[in-house]
Amino acid sequence: MSSPNRDKSLVANSKNLLISTIYATLVLVLSFTMPSCQRNNNVDGVKLEFSMDTVMFDTVFTTITSSTRSFTVRNTTGSPVEVDIALASGKQSYYSINVDGVAGTEFRNVEIPAHDSIFVFVKVNINPTDQNLPYLVTDSVMFYQKNRAQSVQLVAFGQDAHFIIPNAGSSSMPYRVVAHEHEHVHWTNDKPWVIYGWAVVDSLGKLTIDPGTKVYVHAGGGIWVYRYGNIHINGTVDEPVTITGDRLESFFANDYAQWNSLWINEGVEENLIENAIISNSSYGIHLEALEEYTGNKTIINNSVIHNNQVMGIRAEGANLEMNNCQVSNNGSYSLALMVGDFLLNHVTVANYFSQSGRKSPAVALTNNFIKTEVIGGEAVNVTYLGDANATFNNCIIYGYLDNEFGVGEKSGAELNYMLHNCIVKRDSIQNGHYVNCFNANPKFIATYGQNYNLEETSPAIDAGMTGLGITTDILGRPRNGIPDIGAYEYYPVPEEKVAHRP
Repeated sequence: MSSPNRDKSLVANSKNLLISTIYATLVLVLSFTMPSCQRNNNVDGVKLEFSMDTVMFDTVFTTITSSTRSFTVRNTTGSPVEVDIALASGKQSYYSINVDGVAGTEFRNVEIPAHDSIFVFVKVNINPTDQNLPYLVTDSVMFYQKNRAQSVQLVAFGQDAHFIIPNAGSSSMPYRVVAHEHEHVHWTNDKPWVIYGWAVVDSLGKLTIDPGTKVYVHAGGGIWVYRYGNIHINGTVDEPVTITGDRLESFFANDYAQWNSLWINEGVEENLIENAIISNSSYGIHLEALEEYTGNKTIINNSVIHNNQVMGIRAEGANLEMNNCQVSNNGSYSLALMVGDFLLNHVTVANYFSQSGRKSPAVALTNNFIKTEVIGGEAVNVTYLGDANATFNNCIIYGYLDNEFGVGEKSGAELNYMLHNCIVKRDSIQNGHYVNCFNANPKFIATYGQNYNLEETSPAIDAGMTGLGITTDILGRPRNGIPDIGAYEYYPVPEEKVAHRP
C-alpha cells in the first residue's frame, strides 16, 4: 500500500530530522484584528528585518508572573522609515510593549533611522491559576506601512503544564518526538500535557498515558503514532484520560475543529485506548496504513469520541475493535470503516450534529478508499481496494437522517458484514446481513445534551445478545441477565441523576 501525500518528504526524512539538534523556527499563524490606529502615509513600504520572528516566553509559570523579552527592528535602507506599531489584540491583550522607552499598546509614526534599529520590549502578565486562560497565550506585534504589514509572533504559557513544543518538521507540520525508537515513555497525571504541533511516537517507540491525564492540543496539532510505534491510553472509569483542544474558554466549547487528530499508522503491537474522552478535533482518531497492511489492531474500550468537525473515527486499511463506546455528534461520518477487520460490541453511534447540514450516514463501511498521491509531479486521486469484514453486536446506529448505515462496495475485493441484535436507522434491514435487528427510536434521555442513557421505555432494554463476555457497560455498571443494546445499561434512577459520559 503506497503512502499518502501527507508531508511525504517529512516521512521519508524523519530519521534525519529526529537526530537533529537544531531547533526549527516556531511559526504561529494567528488570527488578528486591525488596531485602531491608521497606517502611516509612507509612499512605499520597505521590508524591515527582525532579530526574531517569534518571541517565546518559555518559562513554565507557577505563580503570578510578569516576564519581559525584547527584539530589534532594523531598517536596512539608506533612508529613514516611519512605521506604525501595535499589538494585534489591542488593549485586550495579555501583553504590553515598550518601544524605545515608551510603554503602550500602539504607536504611530515611529521613525527608524537609515541603517539603524530600534528595540521593542514585550511584557506578559499571566496568572497560571486562572483556569479560564488558554494553555498557550498568543498575540502578535504588528508593523504597518502603507503598502506593507509585517509581524512578530508572541507565545507564552498560560497555565502550569507539561509543554510539548516542536523542534523539527516544517511550518506546515511542526513536531517533536516524545518517544524515540525503543523508548517507552509515560505521561503522568501530575499536570496537564499541552501539545503544540505534533507529538510523535517514533517507530518502535511506545507512549503510555496514565489514568486521569488531561491532554490539550493546540490548533492544527495532534498525537502521531508513526509506523511501528505504539500507544496505550490507560484511563479508568473514575479517572478517564481526556484529549481535547487547548482553548478552555466557554466560547470554544462548540469549536469542533480545535486540533487535528490522534493519528495511528500501521504496526505489529496492538494499540489500546481504554476509558478515554476524545473531542473537539477534525478527526478524533485516524487509523491509517501509510505503506502496508500489517494486520495490527487498535482496541478501544469504554471510551467517548464526540464533537468532532469531520469524523469521529476514520479507519483506512486498519483493524479496529470497539467495546462499550459512544461515538457521537460528528460533522460527517461518526465511523468511516474502509478496508480492514472491524468488530464492534455494545457501541452507541448517535449523530445529531447540528452545526452543518450533514448528509453522510453515521456509519459507512466500504472495501475501498481514495488517497491523493503525487505521481509524476501531479496530485492524483488513487482508489485502493481491499477486503472489509465487519461485525456489529448489540450496537445502536442512529441519528436524524433516514439512512444512518451506508455500505459502499467495488468489485475486486470482498465486503462482508453482519449485524446482530442492533438498532439500525435504515430504510431496509431485511436482508441476510441483519439478525434480530430493528429500526426503532432507541429513546435516549437527551440527544441535545448527549446523554445516551436509555429511557425506561426504550426498545433497546433486554434486547441484546448474550455470550459476548462483556459484563459491564461504559460506566462500569454490571450488565445483568439479558444485556441492553448500546454502550449504556439501563438503570431505574431519577433522570437528573443518571450518570453518563462526557
